[in-house]
Amino acid sequence: MDFKVFGKWETSSLLVRDIGLKAYLNTGGNIVPHSYGKYAKVKFGNLHYSMVERLANKMMVTGHLKDNRTHKKISGRDSGKKQKALTSVRKALEIIEKKTSENPLQVLVRAVEYSAPIEETTRIRQGGIIAHRPVNVSPIRRVDLALRFISHGASSRAFKSRQSVETSLAAEIIAAGNGDQKCYAVSKRDELERVAASAR
Repeated sequence: MDFKVFGKWETSSLLVRDIGLKAYLNTGGNIVPHSYGKYAKVKFGNLHYSMVERLANKMMVTGHLKDNRTHKKISGRDSGKKQKALTSVRKALEIIEKKTSENPLQVLVRAVEYSAPIEETTRIRQGGIIAHRPVNVSPIRRVDLALRFISHGASSRAFKSRQSVETSLAAEIIAAGNGDQKCYAVSKRDELERVAASAR
């Protein structure tokens, strides 16, 4: 039985167009997307988590953000504040619903599809020389990278700005869902694939 996410949005009608991601993008929902670390020690346990919960987890640790003058590490400030992250994601989904007049979870699915890289590089040591070689990205990593890019994009939009994290996250998801090349998530995907193509 599928519940409405946050008691508002249906998950049964969501459509994943990318065949490679279909089995690995958990679109099922709970009323509150929080699994309390149930699958933390299970191999590939993150497949059991809904995409909304995984996005909230990524929002807790958004890594390092840079601008021209400062280097702000925000990998510790919000870590562990799951309720705060879930509230931010819920408010962002409400903003998306107002702006697009469609199910915000469908917009999020499209954003993940557009932000997920297909190819990246890995380092291979050949006789004392480290060479970069292009490799295909596994579907699980594609979803992880897409959600990471979306959360990083939202944080960089909100950093040193009057814009709230919720508004920034909503704007990033909408832009990525439209395949906008200027948005952070899609531009990072393009950058990874361009580097992989040049390493052939």
